[in-house]
Amino acid sequence: MGDLDHGRAYNGSVHTPTESAVAVHGLHKKFKGRHALRGVDLRVHSGEVLGLLGPNGAGKTTLVRILTTLLKPDSGHAFVNGWNVTVAPEKVRATIGMAGQYSTVDDRLTGFENLYLIAKLRGAGRHSARHCADDLLSRFRLSEAAGRTAGTYSGGMRRRLDLAAALVGSPPLVVLDEPTTGLDPESRLDTWDAVGELVAGGTTILLTTQYLEEADRLADRIAVMDRGQVVAEGTSDELKAAAGNRLVVCVAQDDHLDAAARAAARATGAAPTVQRRARRVVAAATDGPTALGRALTALADEGVEVLEIGLSRSTLDDVFLALTSRAQQQAAR
Repeated sequence: MGDLDHGRAYNGSVHTPTESAVAVHGLHKKFKGRHALRGVDLRVHSGEVLGLLGPNGAGKTTLVRILTTLLKPDSGHAFVNGWNVTVAPEKVRATIGMAGQYSTVDDRLTGFENLYLIAKLRGAGRHSARHCADDLLSRFRLSEAAGRTAGTYSGGMRRRLDLAAALVGSPPLVVLDEPTTGLDPESRLDTWDAVGELVAGGTTILLTTQYLEEADRLADRIAVMDRGQVVAEGTSDELKAAAGNRLVVCVAQDDHLDAAARAAARATGAAPTVQRRARRVVAAATDGPTALGRALTALADEGVEVLEIGLSRSTLDDVFLALTSRAQQQAAR
């Protein structure tokens, strides 16, 4: 049997053969009458990195807690590595690794002792646990610090140790819940390199993050959540292409900005953003070159002295802001 089919009813079975590492359908969750999840449908294909984006309160953490069996959904179904998260939580936990935004390692233990202990807790014998700890320390470039207590590690080293701990037992799925929150830029790059090593090894990763650059760099596909729903899915390039181009106008004088904004609105039919310090006006331009021609005419009509004008591709930031603001507008109606 192939992947779970949204057209077929879920029956609450313990295990369902699936080609997806994660298969979620119609997931709902409320807290004190407030919707945290509103019918979430989501898949993470085996061997891929799925980046889960969304503002605070979007439902990302609630979804992750359900997938890792820390919460039960009010309704809907979720399967992780084929196991039903509510019917067989112990089976789910045996097939996943988890690394969150806060370190889970014991500062009083050495790097080796942390990994050795986790391997023992997962049922490994002494020889196997030692081999596992040594192997992971080598993979994450921590062998030289293996005998030091984790409390002496830098932020980047601690996060690498966290990721190594999540791989004890070689789980087919690793959940990274905002793994670089609070890290300095150097430690964040260090963590990205470590995640890249996981991906190269074929590990499936569900990555939640608020750093758009992180998702752009690491994720094969991206799902954007807002107000408890998945509002868009696709590769980074697909999402950017769907958002269209941007018209960018730089003017010579501050007092020409408002006129340039009027011209950009006429040309694109979109509400422009005025960046006063940069003397720049930006507006979404769905029809690209045609909008550029209209903008040149409109700017001339307004008497605007233009320093620079052009089209640029939408960034992931543009996609994120457009999608989440759109969802909020629809919910307010």
